[in-house]
Amino acid sequence: MNRTANEVASQPGTWREALALHASGLRGLPGAGERVAVIGCGTSWFMAQSYAVLREQAGQGETDAFTATEFPAGRSYDRIVTISRSGTTTEIVDLLAGTVAPSVLITAVAGGPAAAHADHEIVLDFADEESVVQTRFATTALLLLRASVVGAGALDTVPEAAESALAHDLPQAWVDADQITFLGTGWTIGLAHEAALKMRESSQFWTESYPAMEYRHGPISIAQPGRLVWVFGPTPAGLADDVAATGATLVASDLDPLAHLVLLHRLAVARAEARGLDADTPRNLTRSVILEPGDH
Repeated sequence: MNRTANEVASQPGTWREALALHASGLRGLPGAGERVAVIGCGTSWFMAQSYAVLREQAGQGETDAFTATEFPAGRSYDRIVTISRSGTTTEIVDLLAGTVAPSVLITAVAGGPAAAHADHEIVLDFADEESVVQTRFATTALLLLRASVVGAGALDTVPEAAESALAHDLPQAWVDADQITFLGTGWTIGLAHEAALKMRESSQFWTESYPAMEYRHGPISIAQPGRLVWVFGPTPAGLADDVAATGATLVASDLDPLAHLVLLHRLAVARAEARGLDADTPRNLTRSVILEPGDH
């Protein structure tokens, strides 16, 4: 089993550790009523998107998600939340160095360059990864942030859902599919974008991702037999029938959407293996993007 597959399989355990960590008390996370910006790059940006929606839907305050270079520097926030697995990503370091708002860094590696500029650091070292591709750190960070919105007790069954995803059948037709479109609603739109990225990274695979209700507004035109439409969270009324009419296969689940992402992680690894690719070290990627002066 490759490193990525091992890290995917470890997620129920890292999720339980994250819930226990939250229950023990953490400093630096946003309080109710604060206006918050959540910042990440790549996978971390998509986790930021999901958290931002969850926090606003819970009535805890206006919450925006940005990729680091697109953060509107002139906009005022009560707190900045940054997510960086390595704590070395240049864009995150630069953003934290330039912000005056209270800030917190969620990372897997303590004491990195970004931490030097953050007011608080939350270290999920138990969820760090050897693989270039992010899986367990991202989902563990998001579960921790979900717990900060709804309380750790409300999420006690989510690790069990991940265990179910790990035991779920992985149909060969999914592995052999020639295209997948990922859809989500609300906070699961970020999961859809992350799922599409994961498949592209791991297996150089053609994927797209959209808010579910946008699917009929053009993207459905590529649906056909041999392709999948994968929905995170509830499937909007009528969409299953629309997908069936194209001959494409709808993939939906009653699992917690974050656990459904674990199933997708397994598919990404299986797809890479089927193509003779190394899911641990995808081409053109490194564990962290560290830019030289003049490159940004």
